[in-house]
Amino acid sequence: MTIRNEKPVDKILPSAFYLQDTLTLAKALLGKHFTRIIHGKKLIGKIVETEAYHEDGDPSCHAHRGKTPRNAVMFGQPGCLYVYFTYGMHHCMNIVSEPEDIAAAVLIRALQPLEGIEVMQKNRGKNISTRQLCSGPAKLCQAFDISKIQNGHSLQSKDIYISSGENINDDDIEVTTRIGISKGIDLPWRFYIKNNPYVSKLKAL
Repeated sequence: MTIRNEKPVDKILPSAFYLQDTLTLAKALLGKHFTRIIHGKKLIGKIVETEAYHEDGDPSCHAHRGKTPRNAVMFGQPGCLYVYFTYGMHHCMNIVSEPEDIAAAVLIRALQPLEGIEVMQKNRGKNISTRQLCSGPAKLCQAFDISKIQNGHSLQSKDIYISSGENINDDDIEVTTRIGISKGIDLPWRFYIKNNPYVSKLKAL
């Protein structure tokens, strides 16, 4: 009898996966594969860094003061993209979490490019290293051509989705405070894979 070592099937995550508590989801997303298909080209990146944001007790959350046209997607269906424009030049991509009417999301801070790297480099418009392609929330949005057009886009679609990838053990996850904010700076809501060279920035708590 021949025993085969088959590679685990990379399955699209079900919508129920995104109903989790936001902090739990922020850790659970590490190691998962974010995929976007553009003109038949598949771009894939492993999620290596995330940050959690929640309307309750988090002054840096866009929904902290209530619902507005800008943050409405955060109150909607979990498992959708919440994409916002910042500093007049950058887009940032979040994954809506928890049940509807609870405003919470996970910011994807960094990806490890796996497939479609040549397209990512073209989208960035620079001849830069693979390590720097998606090492920040604005960088990865540019590499994957994510803009406000994708705001509200379901991750159950055929062209943008997250799949199972690999599970990361808690011992392999670094927990720190968040980056680039001026409020809620003491909350330890940033997570990244230890010793991964593709994270945006190393920071001690």
